[in-house]
Amino acid sequence: MTFATEVKKLTESKPFYAVAGASDFAIEKLREIPEHLEKLQSRRGELGRTAKDLPTRARAYASKAEEYAKDLPEKARGYADIVGVRAVEIYEGFADRGRKVVSRVSGDAALELEDVSEAAEPPVAKPASRKPGTTADKS
Repeated sequence: MTFATEVKKLTESKPFYAVAGASDFAIEKLREIPEHLEKLQSRRGELGRTAKDLPTRARAYASKAEEYAKDLPEKARGYADIVGVRAVEIYEGFADRGRKVVSRVSGDAALELEDVSEAAEPPVAKPASRKPGTTADKS
C-alpha cells in the first residue's frame, strides 16, 4: 500500500478521532491551569487550618473504614461495571470531538491552501496599447 492510502485509512478510523478529541480536551484543560493556580494560591490560609484538624479527622475516618471494608467486594464489582460503561461513553465522546476538530482544522487548512494558491497565481498580462506611428499602424 502507498503512504497516502495508509494515511487515508488512519484518518478514517475511530481511534484516530478519539486521540484527536482527547488531545483537544487536554489542551482545553491545560489552558485552565493558570486560573486554577490563582484560586489555590488565594486559599493558602485555609491549608493551615485544615492541617491542624487532620489528626482528628484521620481517627474518625479510620473507625469508619472497617464498616466500608466489609462491603468493598460487592461495591467493587458494581463500580467495575459502571467504569466499563463510562469508558465507552468517554471514548465515543472523544471520537465525536475529534471528528469536529479534524473537520474544523481540515476546513481551515483548505481555506488557507485556497488563499495561497490564489496568491501564487501569476498576474494576468494586459494587452499592450499601440502608439500611433508604429510599424503595425502603417499598413
